Amino acid sequence: MTKSLLLTSVTLADGRVVDIKIENGWISKIDVSPSQLIADESHSLSGYVISPSFAEPHAHLDKAFLADRISNPSGDLMGAIYGLDEVRDSITHTDIVQRATRAVRLMSSNGVTSIRTHADTMVATGLQNVEALLETKKLCAEYADIQVAMLLEWPLSGEGSADRHALARDAISAGIDVVGGCPHLDPHPRAAVEYLLELAIHNGLPLDLHADENLRPDSIDLEHLADVMIRQNVKHQVNASHCVSLSVLEEHDIKRVAEKVAQAGITVTALPQTNLFLQGRGIASNMPRAITPIVQLQSAGVCVAAGADNLQDPFNPVGRADPLEIASLLVTAAHLAVSNAMNMVTSSAHQVVSGQTTDVAVGSPANLVAMKATNVRESIAMGPPDRFVVYGGVVLNEQIRNRK
Repeated sequence: MTKSLLLTSVTLADGRVVDIKIENGWISKIDVSPSQLIADESHSLSGYVISPSFAEPHAHLDKAFLADRISNPSGDLMGAIYGLDEVRDSITHTDIVQRATRAVRLMSSNGVTSIRTHADTMVATGLQNVEALLETKKLCAEYADIQVAMLLEWPLSGEGSADRHALARDAISAGIDVVGGCPHLDPHPRAAVEYLLELAIHNGLPLDLHADENLRPDSIDLEHLADVMIRQNVKHQVNASHCVSLSVLEEHDIKRVAEKVAQAGITVTALPQTNLFLQGRGIASNMPRAITPIVQLQSAGVCVAAGADNLQDPFNPVGRADPLEIASLLVTAAHLAVSNAMNMVTSSAHQVVSGQTTDVAVGSPANLVAMKATNVRESIAMGPPDRFVVYGGVVLNEQIRNRK
């Protein structure tokens, strides 16, 4: 690894033009440009704005690029699930690895250095998806930090649950990084929440739930999760993704739930692109935006990140594996300030994945992305393809990404 790296004449989010020195994978100095800093390797980034690298806190790499192989005529969540079920027999280990690796390379070129991907974990297919994404994790380790989350099939209580519990134990033994499931699709959501939380705590793994991915006011996965953690005084790394049903509650109910989530220390991941596509089908007037109430959650003290969720598959037929696309949606569809939107795909997204925020500051990890733009707003608006990516103090290029 290059011991020292110098990025000169680069623009910070606050408009200052600086030189940044990186040593042994960490930012060691930031001086006003031009400075007297020297390093083993130097790059001029005049005309670029720099930020912490992007993190993708919620991906489904095992499904990436399946849009042209799977139909979803109804366009909703269950239509995508049924469509995928019809072609599962044609999806192989090698197929998953190839598509997932393609997706990671694309994310990396856009400035993503950390990814949490869910892996379908079903009795019918066993650990195929888990093992394929664990292999992808190894193949891409030089340019991205990947966490594989088990997306455990339901039901998780009652008849049929024993096989799923055994499968969960096998997935943990195989080396998954995160426990996850879909309580809102389980016949007994509360029991599913409690089982998955206990499983994560017992095995010392983070928990990331697909929670309340619907527009039903009586869907309360998130609130029940918070209640259990508060009642049992649980201190654990827990994230709830989607949380769409929260958006259709009355304001006082949103505030109540948000305060519980903050007290429990649960982070939340909003997924605007996929939820805007899947939710609200068949509603002719007053169509909901189907995005969790970000501002209310943040006002209560909840860390809220944002991700893309699906990438060109039956759950979301579009997407460019670019967090700036998600940031743009947050500005227009969720009415967020530009700085807030950018933070949700950088620092807050890293907090969801690793438990730690990031910044362009001395002492921070040298995971950075510089974009050809005059400021952060312009970078979100234009989504410039010309990006300079640093991961662990190393400048990434296509040779590194394509190295076997």
